[in-house]
Amino acid sequence: MIACHIKKRLATTDGYKEFQFDFEVPPGSFTAIYGASGAGKTSLLRMISGLMRPDKGQIIYNKEIWFDQVKGLFKPIRKREVGFVFQDYTLFPNMTVMENLKFALSKEATVDLIDQVITVMDLEGLIQYKPVYLSGGQQQRLALARAIVQKPKMLLLDEPLSALDISTQLKLEEYILKVHQELQCTTLFVGHDIGQIIRMADNVLVIKDQRVTSAASPYETFTTNTLNSTTHLNGSIVNIRSEKHTKIASIAIGRDMVQVTLNEKDNFSVGDEVLLKSNTFNPQVTRILKDH
Repeated sequence: MIACHIKKRLATTDGYKEFQFDFEVPPGSFTAIYGASGAGKTSLLRMISGLMRPDKGQIIYNKEIWFDQVKGLFKPIRKREVGFVFQDYTLFPNMTVMENLKFALSKEATVDLIDQVITVMDLEGLIQYKPVYLSGGQQQRLALARAIVQKPKMLLLDEPLSALDISTQLKLEEYILKVHQELQCTTLFVGHDIGQIIRMADNVLVIKDQRVTSAASPYETFTTNTLNSTTHLNGSIVNIRSEKHTKIASIAIGRDMVQVTLNEKDNFSVGDEVLLKSNTFNPQVTRILKDH
């Protein structure tokens, strides 16, 4: 379990404000962190990892103190055994795929682990390439593989799929869940795609007004009106049928299905990837857009 009770003064668009994060995450859980841009999600991950020092409070992982302001304790990132996947991947550009992985390999692990991860991440045939020659999806898989070979106690993922197309996102979601289960580690995942969070997470921490305002299951979080904000859901059209001079599209969002009445001018086809603009998950959809 990780228990986080910290405060940190951070810069915002309205000047400096004090953020307060109070929550506990069950051991071995997959917890999503959700909130608007600038809510403090990335800063929270950086403080948990040891890349940023809180001003006050405590961070405790399985009774092991990672930070305690009163006692003057601060465990550096290299001693926290945390795997961190950043939005920009932060791969070593002068190293090949294999060299990136060997550099990150835990002292307790063997090279066999690299071979296993290369297979799981579909990186065979790419081990002699440098990151500049890899696609965005391949770079993301390498960043995740590099975090895995560290054999972390905790996996921290900062919107790792946001720059990828929907089909690649879905494939990497499967990779991430498989890694989470095989490592049996605690995973914190910063995300803004509600459908993705529902597919992957056990719990959701909602950050609003410089604090964690909710900690619940994805269903409880996104079927209430407490978020009071417009969201965009990625989906794909699986069926279009005609009923009484109207067309109704069935749209798959993860494991859920939403039906939307199309306007006469809408020119959609089965297989189109779309964005749904709505106020809550599984709601009355207010707008449907082509996902270009």
